[in-house]
Amino acid sequence: MKFGIMTRNMEAWSSTQVREALTRRGIPYECFTFPRLVARLAYKPYFKVNGTSILDDLDALIIRPIGRGSLEELVFRMDMLYKLERQGFYMVNPPTAIEHCVDKYDVLAILEDEGVPVPRTLATESVNEALKAFNELGGDVVVKPIFGSRGQGATRVNDIDIADTVFKAITFHHGVIYMQEFVPHGHSDIRAFVIGNQVVASMRRVAKGWKTNYSQGAKPAPAKISKEFEEIAVKSAKAVGCKIAGVDILEGPDGPRIVDVNSQPGWKGLQMVAKVNIAEEIVNFVLRELKK
Repeated sequence: MKFGIMTRNMEAWSSTQVREALTRRGIPYECFTFPRLVARLAYKPYFKVNGTSILDDLDALIIRPIGRGSLEELVFRMDMLYKLERQGFYMVNPPTAIEHCVDKYDVLAILEDEGVPVPRTLATESVNEALKAFNELGGDVVVKPIFGSRGQGATRVNDIDIADTVFKAITFHHGVIYMQEFVPHGHSDIRAFVIGNQVVASMRRVAKGWKTNYSQGAKPAPAKISKEFEEIAVKSAKAVGCKIAGVDILEGPDGPRIVDVNSQPGWKGLQMVAKVNIAEEIVNFVLRELKK
């Protein structure tokens, strides 16, 4: 039994936690980044890294953040994951889940199709249509990059003139205007960590402002979530094909709203308040999956 850990940073906190959990279980591993991976077609080994053949020498692959890159680099990385999947190789998360979750419009569109409550959201390439939607959404919106994480690039706009400037700047750089109604949430939200069919840990992220990302300075606090929230978190992860996911829930005046499903979640803040060792829960889950 040998695992692979694919990550953009082998020394990152969450990746290190997984490595330590594997070491405690006596499971050898290979930790590597995408740029070091060599892919072959029509001759083998199909995938090799650091002298290791992934298909021949590894039993499973845990995928941490795949890192930044050009469009060509990112497409190629996903192509390799799909090739591995077609060969019957076990990965967590699967490439389809990663693709869905990296795209904010796509993930919420799927969730709405499955009956999961999401904020009122509009995406367009038209400044005029975006300005109309700004008023439709109450004149108080959060504008986000479709591809982004950790709250980076998200901006709250509640002035029509500023909205006009922001929308024009986005389209000038050939971006898509993606905005959501601002959901009052008391400067906190819920992060539910889903593994398989259950929420193994959850926390309330408490911030000084409206951004509740741990990476933006929000503080983790213990949170025992309701059965309703557990069910909606698990349903959200399953809808996009995630075996492991960080699901973000806003508690708005009209009930819960799912704002994000992260297919490669970190858990440093969550581990501070969790009663379980999350890395060990991940390793145990993969081992159970391999036995099926």
